[in-house]
Amino acid sequence: MIPTSRRYRRTVGTSLALALPLAALAACGGSGGGTAASAGSGKGTITVWAHQGQASEAAVLQSAVKTFNSSQQEVKAKLTLIPDADYTKTITATDASKLPDVMEFDGPTMANFVYNKKLAAIDSYVSAKTLANATDSIKAEGDINGKQYGLGMYDSGLGIYGNKKLLDAAGVKYPTGLSDDWTAAEFTAAVKKLAAKDSDGKSLDLQENNGFASEWGTYAFAPVVWSAGGSLLKDGKAAGALDTSAVASALKTFQSWKTYTDPNTDGNAFTKGRVALSWGGHWNYPAYSKALGKDLVVLPLPDFGNGAKTGQGSWEWGIGADTKNGKAAGAFLDSLLNDTNVTAMTTANGAPAGTKSALAASALYKKGGPLQLFADQLAKPCGDSDITKSCVAVTRPITAGYPTVTAKFSQALSDVYGGADPKTALAKAARAIDQDFSDNDGYPLS
Repeated sequence: MIPTSRRYRRTVGTSLALALPLAALAACGGSGGGTAASAGSGKGTITVWAHQGQASEAAVLQSAVKTFNSSQQEVKAKLTLIPDADYTKTITATDASKLPDVMEFDGPTMANFVYNKKLAAIDSYVSAKTLANATDSIKAEGDINGKQYGLGMYDSGLGIYGNKKLLDAAGVKYPTGLSDDWTAAEFTAAVKKLAAKDSDGKSLDLQENNGFASEWGTYAFAPVVWSAGGSLLKDGKAAGALDTSAVASALKTFQSWKTYTDPNTDGNAFTKGRVALSWGGHWNYPAYSKALGKDLVVLPLPDFGNGAKTGQGSWEWGIGADTKNGKAAGAFLDSLLNDTNVTAMTTANGAPAGTKSALAASALYKKGGPLQLFADQLAKPCGDSDITKSCVAVTRPITAGYPTVTAKFSQALSDVYGGADPKTALAKAARAIDQDFSDNDGYPLS
């Protein structure tokens, strides 16, 4: 993903650039199931790996490690930062016995690392206080069969950004929050009405410049599937979940928006006022707020019948399966995930905090804050399977087969946007996903 502001570009769970790392993951074998880490003495030196994203984020991590090391004498953490582009590939290529005691990982890769016995459950090693203060959406992303394998410092979310000046000029009424979200038909009508008032007939930005046959396609538009009552995967199968008539109809609506969508090749369609609506994430807020000021409104995604939905999830932290010092690793995670460090990190990257107390205190996300909508959405998590009308934030499928799921769905989405028949494209994707799962015995995790 390439948001307008580079400062905020690495805050979505996969950095929206996972195609190559996920392809590498897909090539891995695995026998399935988690591994229990050795408790150890709770003393000594532990190794820590993290991705090297923003300079500001790296500085926060380095400071957190320094503070932890100086706060006590029993454990010393040694941090290694690995370039973002190489990070997931490095973990994938490294034997479990040579992985660190503590490591960061992209949310959608977690299940594959558990499947390949590279991550251990952390429940026994992080404190009850740390687990209790993690937001429900963060815990949902890191949970496999009732065991916690990951916790994150921050989360993510999607919404529709609107230009109030252009909306009002066109006489378009818009939602004030989740309680009065647009239906898909109302959203489409607004797009058309706004386009009729626009000189080039373009009123919508879908971040097309990021490409739809990519993780952006899955993260940004799987909410259309979920909101239509479908799913990328249900009970280990895509057929009957992804390729339903309701999902095909929803993607037909998505396809119809192309006529009114600015390709956004320069990344400035919304900030330059060329369009009135932009489908984007929390990371867009700084640039959008700077450009529009009080004319910026933040709205939920449209409801296709099963309630408005959003993607969620980001980088997580866990314990290497072969660690010999789970107690020390847990002590470090307790420190890393305290509000001081979480607040410092989210101040650096603008993401919603992964702890309840830090999120509630955030100037951006607290009640009455400009991004309260994102916090409201994350407060109603669905997990990855029980996607009801009353929940909002959905975790991407927690499965070791996620690389195939996202590759096939995003390609189908791109094909539909390019004019392909939605029912045909979805059926093709579902067949390919199910064949891969069949070939790998369903990627069992227990």
